[in-house]
Amino acid sequence: MLLEAIYHRPRMNWSYAYDENTIHLRLRSKKGDLTEAYAWAGDKYAWDRTKELIPMTLLTSDSMFDYWECESVPPYRRLKYGFLLLQGDEQIWMTENGYQEEQPANPNRLFEFPYLNLSDVFAPPAWVKDTVFYQIFPERFANGDPSLDPEDAEPWGAAPTPENFFGGDLQGVIDHLDHLSELGITGIYFTPIFAATTNHKYDTEDYLRVDPQFGDTETLKRLVGECHKRGIRVLLDAVFNHSGRTFAPFVDVLENGEDSRYKDWFHVRSFPLEIEDDVPTYDTFAFEPKMPKLNTQNPEVKKYLLEVAEYWIKEVGIDGWRLDVASEVSHEFWRDFRRVVKQANPEAYILGEIWHESAPWLEGDQFDAVMNYPFTDAVIDFFVRGDLDAAGFANSIGRQFSRYSMQVNEAAFNLLDSHDTARLLTLCDGNKQKFKQAVAFQFTYMGAPCIYYGSEFGMDGGEDPGCRKCMVWEPELQDRDMFRFYQDLIRIRGNHEALRKGSIRFLEAAVKGSKLAYERRLGDEAILVLMNTGDCGQSFRLPVQEQEWENLLTGEKLRTDRGVLHAKLPSYGYAILKARTL
Repeated sequence: MLLEAIYHRPRMNWSYAYDENTIHLRLRSKKGDLTEAYAWAGDKYAWDRTKELIPMTLLTSDSMFDYWECESVPPYRRLKYGFLLLQGDEQIWMTENGYQEEQPANPNRLFEFPYLNLSDVFAPPAWVKDTVFYQIFPERFANGDPSLDPEDAEPWGAAPTPENFFGGDLQGVIDHLDHLSELGITGIYFTPIFAATTNHKYDTEDYLRVDPQFGDTETLKRLVGECHKRGIRVLLDAVFNHSGRTFAPFVDVLENGEDSRYKDWFHVRSFPLEIEDDVPTYDTFAFEPKMPKLNTQNPEVKKYLLEVAEYWIKEVGIDGWRLDVASEVSHEFWRDFRRVVKQANPEAYILGEIWHESAPWLEGDQFDAVMNYPFTDAVIDFFVRGDLDAAGFANSIGRQFSRYSMQVNEAAFNLLDSHDTARLLTLCDGNKQKFKQAVAFQFTYMGAPCIYYGSEFGMDGGEDPGCRKCMVWEPELQDRDMFRFYQDLIRIRGNHEALRKGSIRFLEAAVKGSKLAYERRLGDEAILVLMNTGDCGQSFRLPVQEQEWENLLTGEKLRTDRGVLHAKLPSYGYAILKARTL
């Protein structure tokens, strides 16, 4: 066996408390190298009577490695552990100090999980696993109160530009909550709603005031209350990396320069504040002069922003925050943010905007989840662009899955498009079968799916501003077949716990292949998902235990033949099969 490829370290995603009683252990090995793996574990103070060999199962794989996992429920919340690795008849023991052929004589040099302290258990809100989110860009969703419209508001449905307005507001959302309930939505993520000068509101002017174009605090209270009556949770967008140019402290710095009492609220490199060679003399989001970066290490800034985070939870009862440009704010600030938010509402969901691998933020002391753009990229590369074959896709998903603890994967925020990307249907060049395949994977994978407003009606749109067009409320412009498609997926996901909380295992994902098959399993419930991304029909032959299966989309029944399930899919076809008890 290739020992150089074997890896484990205590804590992080390799050794962690899954809940108040259970510890998960993971081990990495070269792909296909080990035939078996065991954790050798027990209590360090009662080793002889508690030690045991715990079989490890193959959790996932990527292009280079296998990842093994097991769980232990230690009787005294402590664990000493090593690993027994097998490749056929060859075996070797792994300790904290290295490898040896003989079983260690005692636990002194094994790895250690010192104590399962309850306060260290990372527990994202349990409700997230059962939630289907819907992202709303308020200015473009619905105009419910024309009296709030900006003077230069354009007719609803005209072409969007980076600067124009159409009059979308919070009353418009209230007016269409029945639509979201009919669809099956149980969570809404709003892009910013606080006072700002732009249509997107990421240039905050006042963090404690709802933008007058959207309504006021009482309108927001009514909206949150109506959502809660329908079982819909509400996330607001916290733009704490930067403010807007019209934010009162920044206006003071613009006017008073080095004499401003707020000069240390921002990162000023030189005075006066101006633009030199297209770069502001103060730090900003990107190089946008309208968005000066806040100095979150300044005690006054930190106090102000943390009070904002607490205020809207207590004042209107929101259920969590999405954090804009989260990776550019200090870890120290987000740790304080988590303490404040969780004290105000222990069940609040903290969602960071990070576009890359995010383990440093997901260890239980900062975020509950991040916007899972690596997931987005993998799905689009396989189902839409064809840049990945089935094996490459499975490897990409496996690599992402291995990076995080199980509770992080369960609470992931899985999106396929947003206000920052081209819409999925446009990326698919209008091919609705490709679109549906990608969405079917999203809804049968672990984590909470999010629908970008209008996708349920087949809305398209390129990069910003095209992706931010007005919602289509005219019935003749709505794709009702797409709406029913989303309804079906949401219903199936809601009715089958294995799709929300079960394990995932790829059964077919070949190099240069366009067939994908994977299993979701939880207890006695087993579900198979089959995908054919090719442009012609293909057959599947899958070894399975269960004898009879039902297609949850069509009702068709299938039976296995001598332990093999035979199924055919047309080009760009997909099937969700549930094992039936005979």
